[in-house]
Amino acid sequence: MATNTALASTKWDANLYLKFADARMRPAIDLMARLDSAAGLPAGRAVYDLGCGAGNIARLLGERFPETPVIGIDSSEDMLAKARGQTTAGTRVTFEKGDLAHFKPSTPPALLYSNAAYQWLPGHIDMFPGLLKTLPAGGQLAIQMPRNHESPSHALMRTAADAGPWRDKLKGIGGIARVEEPARYFDVLKPLCSELDIWETTYQQVLTGKDPVAQYTSSTGLRPFLEALDPAEGKAFYEAYAGMIAKAYPTRADGITLFPFRRLFIVARRA
Repeated sequence: MATNTALASTKWDANLYLKFADARMRPAIDLMARLDSAAGLPAGRAVYDLGCGAGNIARLLGERFPETPVIGIDSSEDMLAKARGQTTAGTRVTFEKGDLAHFKPSTPPALLYSNAAYQWLPGHIDMFPGLLKTLPAGGQLAIQMPRNHESPSHALMRTAADAGPWRDKLKGIGGIARVEEPARYFDVLKPLCSELDIWETTYQQVLTGKDPVAQYTSSTGLRPFLEALDPAEGKAFYEAYAGMIAKAYPTRADGITLFPFRRLFIVARRA
């Protein structure tokens, strides 16, 4: 896969991302439900939230593991500022700037947790064995990634990009990296694991308001396209995309738009 510089952008809008916090939190909590209890963690080590964003999940991890340091890692200064601004003084939850593509723990980890972050990195499947190897025997790797790249919400980004005067500017821009079939991750991770659980869930997300699906994706997958355009072009591109999306995800008579969203979950225990 060709390198896509848009994927490395750190220009995240924390407020727009948090607009849909409830929908984004549910899979994170579902992943957390599969983790060991605090008593089951290897002692003297930290819990990491990789791609912690605005810190919502890191704080929940801090409540789940109250005696263990929790370290949130993110590359976005805006997200980290939001995370630090909402953290209570004296908490065991701290935040550090870092690049997930070259992650090296500053404190030995007991648990590596990541909610909806690694799909931004091409070749992420090759990074997971290395993450698992940083853990002690019995340590856990827990990852959730959207696997919605073939759905209209994401496929129409490319269609809209190719359909207007911005086509040349957006030629080399892409959204999230491809998330593979579950069996691919199983085959890569199983030789290193004593336990491995991989599953998928499709959430029927209930959205309301104007352009709800386009608003949802504009803070994540659509973001690299918008960043490559000037404000006027970005507005026109967004409106073209939103028009296509409105047909793919029509609003019901009750004002609700259902947005099916498939996510892949991995929970691996180091052998």
